[in-house]
Amino acid sequence: MTDPLLIPCPDCQGLNRIPAARLEDSPRCGRCKGALLTGQSFALGSGNYAAQLKGDLPLLVDVWAAWCGPCRSFAPVFEQAAAQLQGRCRLAKLDSEAHPQLSAQLNIRSIPSLILFQGGREVARQTGALPLPQLLAWLRSQGI
Repeated sequence: MTDPLLIPCPDCQGLNRIPAARLEDSPRCGRCKGALLTGQSFALGSGNYAAQLKGDLPLLVDVWAAWCGPCRSFAPVFEQAAAQLQGRCRLAKLDSEAHPQLSAQLNIRSIPSLILFQGGREVARQTGALPLPQLLAWLRSQGI
């Protein structure tokens, strides 16, 4: 990968061109100066969904709700994955209670649900909480 990658800022949604070789150098947004790749998940919602799909790095979305026990127990695993996948995949959390229309648009029938997007399209979906090794293996099987 020598071409620059387009990476949307998780804070201001601005698109940034980052050389692939510089992904590990803690790139910052040209508009708001926020960190682009933090090693943490970010909140996804109706207001930033379309902008976040535009990125060249894959986007893994965890659809969850505060009342869901498996969702709460999966949250630390998802954060561990975010740290391990920094620079290879961006991870976002979509609160299905706060954004019911977006959840319906994504055909969410049960939570937790994981949706992997590449090039603005859904490429894979997994339902249920996974242990970290199984989550990373699933992502590897998807080319991440």
